[in-house]
Amino acid sequence: MKRATLSLLVMLIVISLTGQETIEKEKPKVKTGWKVGGVLPTITFDSDLGFQYGLLMNVYNYGSGDLFPKYYQSLYFEVSRYTKGSGIYRFMFDSDHLIPGIHMTTDLSYLTDQAYDFYGFNGYDAVYNKSWMDQDENGGEDYKSRMYYRHARNLFRFKNDFSGKLAGDHLLWNAGLTFQNFDVASVNIEKLNKGKDPDELLPAVEDEPGIYELYQEWGLISPEEADGGWINSLKLGLMYDTRDNRPNPWKGIWAEAGIEMSPEFIGSESSFGKFYFTYRQYLTLVKTRLAFAYRLGYQQTLYGDVPFYYQSQLITSLLRGATSEGLGGSKTLRGIKRNRVIGNGFVYGNAELRWRAVKFNFINQNFYLGINAFTDFGMVTDKIPVNPNINDPEIVQTDYFNPGAEKLHFDAGLGLRLAINENFIISADFGKAFNDQDGGIGFYMGLNYLF
Repeated sequence: MKRATLSLLVMLIVISLTGQETIEKEKPKVKTGWKVGGVLPTITFDSDLGFQYGLLMNVYNYGSGDLFPKYYQSLYFEVSRYTKGSGIYRFMFDSDHLIPGIHMTTDLSYLTDQAYDFYGFNGYDAVYNKSWMDQDENGGEDYKSRMYYRHARNLFRFKNDFSGKLAGDHLLWNAGLTFQNFDVASVNIEKLNKGKDPDELLPAVEDEPGIYELYQEWGLISPEEADGGWINSLKLGLMYDTRDNRPNPWKGIWAEAGIEMSPEFIGSESSFGKFYFTYRQYLTLVKTRLAFAYRLGYQQTLYGDVPFYYQSQLITSLLRGATSEGLGGSKTLRGIKRNRVIGNGFVYGNAELRWRAVKFNFINQNFYLGINAFTDFGMVTDKIPVNPNINDPEIVQTDYFNPGAEKLHFDAGLGLRLAINENFIISADFGKAFNDQDGGIGFYMGLNYLF
């Protein structure tokens, strides 16, 4: 894999350097009317979840072409499933022109996950034992279950976000109304064991409880929140946006700050409030060729008790993918385990060099191949109180908890991008965590730039 990736990078560099003069002279062909930006089959494999299969598609309305590469409306569809039950069913609508003067996005999704990552609270304060999940580590002597740091989660989401000008062209107000139902349970071991060889069978939860079950037993997850519930929220905030193109910015600033409130009077099962702040900047280093982009974020619980299943949510004015969760994983810290860094408050950052290595026209569409070099970081700044009530004398508390260990989590890596008409962007990222407590190497394929 490493040799193949290196060969591809070398090829792109040679093509870019030898063909730069021709590439610079090519101008993108203006698109008009409704156009399919891209259709992409989803085919992946996971040994515990099975094959993923399905289809995703973006459709854009460019109108008369006067805004190109910007668009009037965007429709996004995705239907994909894993052969053992997990899946994504999603529709998103995005427009600046349906309501005059208002930018709106509507997301309607049902997301199923039979093995959702859960490593405990407060980052490094919660010890991650790789050998408990990996039968090949230490000869398998410490192995417990591949599902040890997992639980099942199904999420229904109806998310509506609006923004409009407040002063000038760049200072905007932002508001949102979201309805979400989280259905949480133990991993369905019986279902995942279907078709497996005897030596690959997962132990039953009753015989080998995981972190999700133990946290309930120790009083860290209350009975009221253990099975999920409704989180309906209102969001109000300010946004400053000077990006030249939302899906594919090459210059400008995108900053936002606001408060998300989840009151019981609109059907929430828990009342709380959170503050969020995100600053993103895009700097052109070489015209049309090389840019530097970075993102800094902060999120803090202001009041109330946040259910454990909602602490992983990353608040933003606009979803860049099916989920916005972390810290850890494809949307925040690439190479670090998904949801590894969970707390009442946290900071995070990402920095990327974005190089458009090769531009070309093909099948009457505008393409470019890009290469990214990136680093990410994050840490918990306000910890969730952890006072476990452990009565089992065989439990060694230091195997699970290391109070005061939390510090910055770092990763770095490379990414590839294939952009069609500046808006439909296929992405692939390879990230490496710097600390073994965060995992190892992560590989992610999806859509769009990270931010």
